[in-house]
Amino acid sequence: MDKAHVEALETKHASLEAQINAEETRPHPDDTLLMRLKKQKLRIKDEMLGLTVH
Repeated sequence: MDKAHVEALETKHASLEAQINAEETRPHPDDTLLMRLKKQKLRIKDEMLGLTVH
């Protein structure tokens, strides 16, 4: 397991979470953007889980 890679993924995951939260608090959130950000966040989470389980 490459700790630096996992840490980079955690940073990206946190950044996406912040973007999602910011978009959700806007008066008229962009649903397409939210869907895309959430999918990216899920892919990163899946990758992190795969790296930490093995």
